[in-house]
Amino acid sequence: MLDGATVLYGSATELRATLDYDFSEEKKLSYKSLSMDEIIHHLAVFISRLWQIHVFGEGNTRTTAVFFIKYLRTLDFDVTNDIFAENAWYFRNSLVRANYNDLKNGIHETTEFLELFLRNLLLNENHPLHNRTLHISGTFKAPEKVNIENEKANIENEKANIESEKVNIQNLFSAKTASHVCKLLEEFGFQTIFGRSDVQEILDLKPTRSTALLKEMAEKGFVESVIGRGKGKYRFVQHKG
Repeated sequence: MLDGATVLYGSATELRATLDYDFSEEKKLSYKSLSMDEIIHHLAVFISRLWQIHVFGEGNTRTTAVFFIKYLRTLDFDVTNDIFAENAWYFRNSLVRANYNDLKNGIHETTEFLELFLRNLLLNENHPLHNRTLHISGTFKAPEKVNIENEKANIENEKANIESEKVNIQNLFSAKTASHVCKLLEEFGFQTIFGRSDVQEILDLKPTRSTALLKEMAEKGFVESVIGRGKGKYRFVQHKG
């Protein structure tokens, strides 16, 4: 999504100070005079800043999501984990885009994607949440209305290819490993580039198990190494066997 770049996270020596500051600022805020659009924008900024502090080395996004659900409930929003579970990768990537700048190339941090997620969560709106639209290149932005039918056809073809690939996966891996590989394929498709940390985030695996899984997938020809996007980056390829 960032073409091999990364977000700058909070300093380990300043975790408590930055947390204390963000929480104190939130306590001072009165939601009374804010419109719903303003509330959603504020919540997006608040949770994205909290995530960027990166208090937890592993499971930071999951912990942030759990805290956010509980906090929203204290504000009398009736929220559940469903949207987070169904759109875990989009939620994580929208937090990334809310904290990433590349001013030389005209890329600025934005909460627009996170706000779409929150509008679906809090207002029961139905905005499409496609990971490809978060790519910094802008190449994969949602098509204009005249291309909707073509986009639907592409999506259906992609789904058909994924379902076909699952048969190969289930034939060549153990049942548990096949389940992991299928879940990753559903999440990433054949275009998204990913690495070990992404596997850990999606499957909740330890680093050593994630590395072993990627190695096995590569050895059996289900993923290929991607050069020029940082160390240890992969992409799914359609199995021809």
